[in-house]
Amino acid sequence: MRLFNPWEMGQDQTKQQIEKGLHLYQSNQTEKALRVWMRVLEKSADPAGRFRVLSCLITAHAEMGRYKDMLKFAVVQIDTARELEDPDFLTESYLNLARSNEKLCEFQKTISYCKTCLNMQGTTVSLQLNGQVSLSMGNAFLGLSIFQKALECFEKALRYAHNNDDKMLECRVCCSLGNFYTQIKDYEKALFFPCKAAELVNDYGKGWSLKYRAMSQYHMAVAYRKLGRLADAMDCCEESMKIALQHGDRPLQALCLLCFADIHRSRRDVQTAFPRYDSSMSIMTEIGNRLGLIQVLLGVTKCWMIQKELDKALESIEKAQELAEGLGNKLGLLKLHCLCERIYRTKEQQQELRDHVVKFHECVEEMELYCGMCGESIGEKNNQLQALPCSHFFHLKCLQTNGTRGCPNCRRLSVKPRYV
Repeated sequence: MRLFNPWEMGQDQTKQQIEKGLHLYQSNQTEKALRVWMRVLEKSADPAGRFRVLSCLITAHAEMGRYKDMLKFAVVQIDTARELEDPDFLTESYLNLARSNEKLCEFQKTISYCKTCLNMQGTTVSLQLNGQVSLSMGNAFLGLSIFQKALECFEKALRYAHNNDDKMLECRVCCSLGNFYTQIKDYEKALFFPCKAAELVNDYGKGWSLKYRAMSQYHMAVAYRKLGRLADAMDCCEESMKIALQHGDRPLQALCLLCFADIHRSRRDVQTAFPRYDSSMSIMTEIGNRLGLIQVLLGVTKCWMIQKELDKALESIEKAQELAEGLGNKLGLLKLHCLCERIYRTKEQQQELRDHVVKFHECVEEMELYCGMCGESIGEKNNQLQALPCSHFFHLKCLQTNGTRGCPNCRRLSVKPRYV
């Protein structure tokens, strides 16, 4: 028989304290909210209440960029879900575990936990989480530069969002699609999707967190910079940064600083770019965003190249290459080989030049970054692209010119020799 403990919280008190923490959190009193929630976690005798407060702690630590703490609470939540023996709670806890690993750039683990979620036989509540699971899996595939699978996951997430009339999820998917098309250099779509996200915020986001507006503005800023619209990029990035500072959103602050630095580099203002790269790098290192660090180091490398400091550029490349290899980020490696090719061509070091040309083309083949119709590369310059239902993508002009009776990439895969 369980003895009564006067210091324990019951179900009603647990619920009240969770709500108190939420009110504090929404009022930007984050540290006070965390103290309230931690007390609930320590004192509550209600397992379902502990599960809910763990969800609050996971979300708060994610937005502050405390990803290792986020992971720690996600692991505790798995144990709580098992104690409750509820498939819906277990699905949600595995999703939080997947998200924690996604933030820490542990992409293979993210994919594994997402697959666990999708294989669980929960109720309709669990099925409603499948859109968020698909989004997290898509982000992980994108981190690994597996573009077809990333797009397939994003499109599934978008279908879930439409079927469930989930505008918040749709907004998040649009931001991820903006990132996707930025990476493969269809800058019109890279701008279209975050603009769509911003529309959703304006139309439906009256009661939403301001982070949705901030994220859409950030992705718009990235696309505007790529299109050469630097004044528009600066305006969007400043609005995003303002919200990030107000809410203590360290991950978004780091991304905005990176974008500011890239804008100044695009203006050839290297002296203004460098300190912003340094500030971004400091936060990225603090929170553990290794994928972001690769982008910072790429920007720093290009600044050194503008200044014709090629040895310093190679030092930055070496650091970025170690990170990219550790993460399995093939697009990062491709960009680094491309920069090395330019440096060694300038230095007239033929052997090193040839090595990086070969490695560059190996990356292109591995990522299938070429059009299956014309054979030309994808992602080398801004081009309008179009995906088929199988999520293979081609130059839009090639599809318009040649049409298609099925996907040529899928046809080639189907006739590859198989070994028994």
